[in-house]
Amino acid sequence: MSDFDLRVKEQDGVIVLNTNGYLNNFGGEQIASVCLQKISEGKRKFLVNLENTEMVNSIGVSILIEVIEELQGVSGKIGYCNLAPIVEKTFNIMGISKYAKIHSNEEEGLLDLST
Repeated sequence: MSDFDLRVKEQDGVIVLNTNGYLNNFGGEQIASVCLQKISEGKRKFLVNLENTEMVNSIGVSILIEVIEELQGVSGKIGYCNLAPIVEKTFNIMGISKYAKIHSNEEEGLLDLST
């Protein structure tokens, strides 16, 4: 059992995933599962709000990279918002920020992705 949960909503044509807790393999798999399901339903825009996630490990990041690769195959986009400084640093080191925009807040991410 992991201390992670995920809330999903759709706003302005963007699937918003709000994480809560440590994003490790368990959390990454939850995010990937939702994203892959939504991609199969034709959704192409995603925003992951990490406001309540203070730590992400390398396995969680590698799963997020798999989601990015899936979205590239269908001309989709994903963004991330409300990153703790250490999470943003991890994303930069692991290369996520090269393929997905990092936004300071959810409103900014929604505005960017919904256009």
